[in-house]
Amino acid sequence: MVLRIYRLTVYRDTTMTTLVFQVLLSLADAPRHGYAIIQDVSERTDGEVRLTASTLYDALARLVDQRFIAPLEPPADNPDSRRRYYQLTRAGRDALETEARRLARVVAMAKEKKVLR
Repeated sequence: MVLRIYRLTVYRDTTMTTLVFQVLLSLADAPRHGYAIIQDVSERTDGEVRLTASTLYDALARLVDQRFIAPLEPPADNPDSRRRYYQLTRAGRDALETEARRLARVVAMAKEKKVLR
């Protein structure tokens, strides 16, 4: 099965890296700047996923190129104009949902095999 997402083609068996999944998940509820993404991922994963600034900004550039996220103008009340904010696009939300469903199926399989309870 092939899902068409705008001009991108996502194949059903294509998996997303943990880094990309966590970045997109971080942007699912609100736009954030890079450091806020790093903090959000660290908090949600209890420090299990650690992002460095260079790794994150490389990933953000790729995700912008893929049109999964888009840069935003900083809010007017932003005290630091150097911060770049990003938001999830429709294509990014679709890709995130597809990967979350895939992960849910994997968890269901593990439960069925009694690997998880």
